[in-house]
Parts: sequence; C-alpha cells; structure tokens
Amino acid sequence: MSKLSLAVDIAGLKLRNPVMNAAGVLGMTPLLLKHVYDSGAGAVITKSLGPHPRAGHPNPTLVRVEGGALNAMGLPNPGAEYFVDEIKELKKMGVPVIASFFGGSVQEFVDVAYILTKAGADALELNASCPNVAEEMGMLAADASSLEKVTVAVKDETSLPVFVKLSPNVTNIKIIAKAAEWGGADAITAVNTLKAMSIDINFKRPILANTTGGMSGPAVKPVALRCVWEVAQAVDIPVIGSGGVTTGGDAIEFMLAGASAVEVGTAVMTHGVEVYGQINDGIREYLKENGFSSVKEVVGLAQDS
Repeated sequence: MSKLSLAVDIAGLKLRNPVMNAAGVLGMTPLLLKHVYDSGAGAVITKSLGPHPRAGHPNPTLVRVEGGALNAMGLPNPGAEYFVDEIKELKKMGVPVIASFFGGSVQEFVDVAYILTKAGADALELNASCPNVAEEMGMLAADASSLEKVTVAVKDETSLPVFVKLSPNVTNIKIIAKAAEWGGADAITAVNTLKAMSIDINFKRPILANTTGGMSGPAVKPVALRCVWEVAQAVDIPVIGSGGVTTGGDAIEFMLAGASAVEVGTAVMTHGVEVYGQINDGIREYLKENGFSSVKEVVGLAQDS
C-alpha cells in the first residue's frame, strides 16, 4: 500500500487534511485561529463577516442542551473591513484561510466578497443559512432563486473558490444545492444549525433572549448526514459536511455519505481544541485499518453500495 495521506483538494483549495473549524468557532482573532490550525485543522474558517460591525443579540445567547447546544448569537462581528488585517496576519503565519461572510442584500454580499478577496483569503464561505437573524437574506438558503442570484453575483466579483453553506431548515435541500451549483458555487457546505428552542420551567419562558436559536452538536448529526447524502446526489461539486462531528468515526460517516471534508464546532466545547487532531487521528486509523491510502478513496462509497 502506498503512503497514507489525509490531504484533500476542494475546488482547487489544497489542504493538509479534511478537518476545519465551523464558522463562528474560535474565529474572531488570528491567534485563536492559528491555535486551531496548530491543533490539527487543515484550514481555518473565520467568524461570519458582514458589511458593517454588528453587535448581535443580547444575552443569553448560548445554552447547553441534551445532545449539544443552542446558540442565537445573531452574527456579531466587527465588519469585513476590520478583519482585513487579521486575514493578512494569518496568511503571514502560513495558515489557509476560508472567510465566512453574509449580507443583507445581493450588493452587500458582493461588497463583502470583494473586501475579503482583496484581503488575501484562500476561499470564501457564503453563509446563506443563519437561522438567528430577521433580515430578508438571513435565510437566503430557503429560496433557490434568490440563492442562485446571489451566488452568480458573488462569483462575478471574485476568482476565489466559493463554498455555499446551506440550511437543514428547508423542504428540499437538493433543489437548494442545485441552485447554488447553477449559480457557480465551487462547493456546498451542509449544513448550518437546526432551528430550535429551550424553555426554563422555573422562569416559565424561553432561555434564549432571541427565543429560538440554532441547534448544533451530536444530536443533529443524523440530520446533517442525511443532508450531505442528498446534496451529494444532487450536485457534481464537492460537499463539506458539518453538524455533530466529534470523532474520526463521525467524519468517516460524512465522507462515506459524500463529503470531501468536515467542519467541527460544538465538539470544541466538550473536547477542547485538541479535537481537531484527534479527529484526524481517527480518520488516519480508519484508512489504515481498511486498506485505503487517501481520504478521496472513501468519499461517497456508501452511495455506491
């Protein structure tokens, strides 16, 4: 057997391994993101950045629940312009950077994509699926026509690979994924959080100030896995799996379903930042035990069974 490799190529973005942090997880400063990379991630993803500074929702914005966590941060961020220097600093450190971004209109998506491209990001992740904001574009990924229009506009503005992050809170994710592909998306990230809520029985009211939030963690993995499976059937571009990945075995499940890489978020709360290296160790052991020499050989195998 040839030498075992975890390296992956996602739409031309070459990474040393297929594990990344999910947007919003340790993604606010260069030092934190460098720590994620040093802990084993193949690339880092920034906090979702918008056209203007945004405070987000009032506290409480995060609550632990059985099987994961609920968050209703409301996309707090310092604005894309502020983060330009942070991206440049990460690049000087030799860290591959995927910049997550959002907008409240087609033009805002385009403007932010332009700023982040000029900053030197290696790829862009178009956040079309945050369930915790009220703006018209907050759930862009629920409307195929609008998503295609935004993706086309962004691709016209940048030469970077564009990954479109979809929501599980839709009727037919295959149609949405196909629309993103038609718009020129280079890859699909599946999926963002599940819309959910939690109630304090003593105070007799919702715990989150925003009432509802996004559910993440192990409990959402079966839903995310189903979404990756369906998206992989619908498109001819790479798929990145996200939702409940905690172990190497979880990552392999997503790969067998059709994902070329995975994003990890909530697991950091329970396993620490070392989880990125641990997941890679698990992937490597699986490949070795099953006679594979690369991650690519595993991608989509369950689809062919």
